[in-house]
Order: sequence, then structure tokens, then C-alpha cells
Amino acid sequence: MTNRILVGLATLLAIVMGVAPDVDAGAGGMLSLALVVLGLLYGAMAVEDTTSFGVTAVAVGLAAGSDVLNSVPGIGGQLGAIVGHGSTVLFAGVIAIFAMSTLNKLKG
Repeated sequence: MTNRILVGLATLLAIVMGVAPDVDAGAGGMLSLALVVLGLLYGAMAVEDTTSFGVTAVAVGLAAGSDVLNSVPGIGGQLGAIVGHGSTVLFAGVIAIFAMSTLNKLKG
């Protein structure tokens, strides 16, 4: 249930920020911070298969970085922004997994 809430909130924020980018500026950057926090929580609590999660994060990040969706007429810019914000969440999850893995290895 918690996984669904985290994914739902992250998706909603990514869509809102992609469609209306001025909302984050009006909120003082707090929505971007919320995306990172949601990603960290999801990575720490919900990820079971870390390898496929990491591959997915890299693939989505590369798609966002290549601006492949910007060529879609009319809504390409918004779609690219939504995927870009989604990659922020995924990359934050990867950082959480990395931190947890490092701590577990240090513990022995």
C-alpha cells in the first residue's frame, strides 16, 4: 500500500511539474525536493530487484536527457518534462539503494 502511495504521489508531482513548470518556482523549489524525498523513500522501502530498478532508472534518464519526446508535435515538451521529473525520482531511489548497500557492507 505504501508503495502505491509513493508511486502515485511521485507520478502526480511529475505530471504537474511537467505540465505547469511555474508551479515549482512559485513553491520555492519545494516540489523538486518532494520528488527527491519520494524517490529516496521508494528506493529505501520498496525496491526488491535493485538491478532492474537501476537499469530502468538509467534508461528513463537517458530518454529524458536525449529529448526524444520533444519531437512529438504539440505536447512533446511537456512529455519530455514529465519523463525528466520521473527520472529525478528514479535516480533518487538509486542513491537510496546505493547508500543502504554501502551501509550493509560496512556492517559486515
